[in-house]
Amino acid sequence: MLYIGNHTSSSAGYLAMGKRTAKKDGNTFAFFTRNPRGGRAKAIQEEDVEKFLKLAKEEKFGKLVAHAPYTLNACAAKEELRVFARETMEDDLRRMEYTPGNYYNFHPGSHVGQGAEKGIRLIAQVLNEVLKEEQTTTVLLETMSGKGTEVGRNFEELQAILEQVNLQEKMGVCLDTCHVWDGGYDIVKDLDKVLEEFDRIIGLHRLKAIHLNDSQNDLGSHKDRHAKIGEGKIGLEALVRVINHPSLRGIPFILETPNDEEGWAREIKMLREAYKEESE
Repeated sequence: MLYIGNHTSSSAGYLAMGKRTAKKDGNTFAFFTRNPRGGRAKAIQEEDVEKFLKLAKEEKFGKLVAHAPYTLNACAAKEELRVFARETMEDDLRRMEYTPGNYYNFHPGSHVGQGAEKGIRLIAQVLNEVLKEEQTTTVLLETMSGKGTEVGRNFEELQAILEQVNLQEKMGVCLDTCHVWDGGYDIVKDLDKVLEEFDRIIGLHRLKAIHLNDSQNDLGSHKDRHAKIGEGKIGLEALVRVINHPSLRGIPFILETPNDEEGWAREIKMLREAYKEESE
């Protein structure tokens, strides 16, 4: 089964997000846990969650992919920013238990001149402080394009973080097709080789979700500019190969393309038509 949906607004609550997704023929979605440019989180209404969980079961939704705010930087140079990151993640993971068994994705952060090695150590330190044995949520490190001082610009940096996390069974990776392309991984000409490299360095068992985006930029640009499916430098044909790759069956594909509801519905329809059910 193809689990696909888009990054949707969480302002109206879980049930509204679920209904919008189902209306577009989606069966998963992503959402920000709180204001993506700030830190405030909307109160969770238990009745709303209960209604959503019923809808998700009826519509056979796959796992959801929550997204931490962009302001979160677990390897910031300033201690108060690392404290904010830790407290935000801790609160988000507590809130995620209202919808148990899903994913919480975050950008590893920017080391802002401290060096990747120290940035990696600081990120792992925060994760070791917030991860709990009893949590049902899997935390995902997102692959990054490598702009500025981003940590996670290659598979090796992500693995270096994972190696320093104590509760590794609570961790996974979200691969963003635009980010890895912009980061220099040629998923157009050699998707198999990229996935083999991922498996060798990190392990495909850790690949839990994919942000399915085209890119406005050339391979290795390190710029991170998403494009609509089929309108960028990656192209529709290559992205169809991604959703049909045998190693990627059953994981959620999240569209973060620059679109509106009609545009996302069109992309979901186009990708469903290109998906090969018989190859499962």
